[in-house]
Amino acid sequence: MEVREGNVTVEVPEQPEAGAGEGVFFNPDQELNRDLTVAVLREHATRRHDGRPGEYLDATAASGIRGVRAASEGWDVTCCDVDEEAVELARENLARNDLAGEVVHRNANALMYEHRFDVVDVDPFGTPIPFADAAFRSGRELVCITATDTAPLCGAHFESGVRKYGAIPRNTDFHAEMGLRVLLSALVRTAARYDVGAEPVFSHATRHYVRTYLRVHNRATDANDALDELGYVYHCEDCLYREHAFGLVANPVDTCPLCEGTRVQAAGPLWLGAAHDPAFVEAVRGRITDEMGTAKRAGRLCERLEGELHEPTHYDQHRLSKEWNISAIGMDEFLDRLREAGFAASRTHFGGTTFKTDADVGEIRRATT
Repeated sequence: MEVREGNVTVEVPEQPEAGAGEGVFFNPDQELNRDLTVAVLREHATRRHDGRPGEYLDATAASGIRGVRAASEGWDVTCCDVDEEAVELARENLARNDLAGEVVHRNANALMYEHRFDVVDVDPFGTPIPFADAAFRSGRELVCITATDTAPLCGAHFESGVRKYGAIPRNTDFHAEMGLRVLLSALVRTAARYDVGAEPVFSHATRHYVRTYLRVHNRATDANDALDELGYVYHCEDCLYREHAFGLVANPVDTCPLCEGTRVQAAGPLWLGAAHDPAFVEAVRGRITDEMGTAKRAGRLCERLEGELHEPTHYDQHRLSKEWNISAIGMDEFLDRLREAGFAASRTHFGGTTFKTDADVGEIRRATT
């Protein structure tokens, strides 16, 4: 079937159920992801030393739609896939749009260990971890990563999450952010093994996937600084109290400081630092254009991210209201009450009733009820 995205048209196999089928993988639900990728590439190009697009690798290309869209923006594109059918389709899609680009039939890891690219984009089916080492060896400036295995990331498939990401994930009421911070932790630790500091400049958890863009700094001191942003979150299952502590050595809380309950879970090591750079997100929003099919959604997501606090976890007002056996109020009024009480507060992109604040759960209740 023919698919139009942004400025390009590509051919992909018929997809019975949003990416499920025997042919080359294509997921129409990832259009927002791809639109934002184009906006990030546009902004990143202006920040390069020569102000122009550079070399871009679509490491797990499938139909090649990411690479084709990057090529339409002036990037020197290489598409790579281990599947012969995918390689041929990516070549055809570049030619269909009269765009130059190299398409190689290779194992992506082998290619990334042999060649360096200014931007490396890894968007595989499932976990990106098998590609992470090679990606940070290959990427000079920006490494872009998608993870679609949200159940292991968020703690719903606990053992799988531990195996793949080398961290303790927990299935909490802030599970989407848990997944994002587990992924960032694994990526930052992977980069640090090669004396690379990985700085997340744009990250979001949207429906069934997590997407992050990491700026690469090639000094051991930058890697050390990144590792300093790792730590643990301690979450009380009884009253929803939580706290966090930086450091690679866990120091579990035995008893909840608020309700004195003993069901306090530790999660980590997680990335506790900022998951995005507000100024970069704002600039990316300015690169979103009307031909993008998800332009309105992408713009709203960026606006929400720009104002989102960097606190390591978020709350859901409806979940708190249920816990306290009270009726929820409007989000604007709820956040105003927190601010009037002297706390910072913001909405988040994780859901319409989610928020972040520097108040603990006891202070939240006193300020808003």
